[in-house]
Amino acid sequence: MRALLKREAKPGLEFTTCPDPTPGPTDAVVRVRATSLCGTDAHIYNWDPWAHSRIHPPRIIGHEMCGEVVETGADVTLVAVGDYVAAESHLTCGQCFQCRTGQAHVCRNYRILGVDRDGSFAEYVVLPENVLWKTAPTVPPELASVQEPLGNAVDAALVEDLTGHTVLITGCGPTGLFAAAVARTAGAATIIASDVSEYRLALAKQVGVDHVLNARAEVSDTLASNIRDITAGEGVDASLEMSGDPNALHLAFGAVKNGGRVTLFGIPTGLVTCDLANEIIFKGIRVHGITGRRLFSTWYRLAGLFKAGLNIKPVITHTFPLSGFAQGFDLMRSGQCGKVVLLL
Repeated sequence: MRALLKREAKPGLEFTTCPDPTPGPTDAVVRVRATSLCGTDAHIYNWDPWAHSRIHPPRIIGHEMCGEVVETGADVTLVAVGDYVAAESHLTCGQCFQCRTGQAHVCRNYRILGVDRDGSFAEYVVLPENVLWKTAPTVPPELASVQEPLGNAVDAALVEDLTGHTVLITGCGPTGLFAAAVARTAGAATIIASDVSEYRLALAKQVGVDHVLNARAEVSDTLASNIRDITAGEGVDASLEMSGDPNALHLAFGAVKNGGRVTLFGIPTGLVTCDLANEIIFKGIRVHGITGRRLFSTWYRLAGLFKAGLNIKPVITHTFPLSGFAQGFDLMRSGQCGKVVLLL
């Protein structure tokens, strides 16, 4: 099969052929129809310090995907040949305290598709049946392939109800844009978004954001003043911090009203200082850290959001064949894209 292989501990990927996978008793082989590029994939492609410490080549990477089941192991009962599926990328142990108490999304021993085992940047991938998610055939591959990161956005936005609320989203990368679309579908009253890229702020308008703020063009005090003006001096009910940028994090805490909530999804590149007393404690703010998706409640909720009209099409800005992967990573590096999807 054709595949993108991290053969050696160095930057780049190799477009090559690898043996077709075979299923174990509880596995299914999926013919990949679409697989999307993620920030994790970019870390591995660029071979930064995180990737160097985490990845053990050779490895087929990639973890956001959809496809068709073409073969099943002898004991598989949850899916059948011909099923159209996406996949949960976190493979949990099922035995730790978290897994046994309904918190498998923070399993202590989880393994990640495309990181700890061969992933979806290939014609075929073998997966345990219990991570496969049957998807409606009406969902096109470029949308079905992004359900995994879209689930991150669903959990970030809807960890608390935001119907009728004013929401600030700091960071309009793909997951931030997904979160804006989810908030719009879920009935948020007003959505404000900030980013340093005019390109991505334009995408934010397309998915339903009411007010966009350029964090590169305006100083922090001006951004905060603009948010106060939009909210009649009240502040926002909820801040979704999706960038990991320290300035954005302080804006998220500063903009939320007393008694509001802050969701943290963006990953900082280093240590971040926080005025714990004034930014959190004295304001009585609730803080939620988001990692992955809740298994599998977020997936069910996502299916319902699609039925309710969730529109993420503007976020899928570029598609390439598998062999065009380098163009996709170049676009990600430039920031002049939303979500990039490889079609097989």
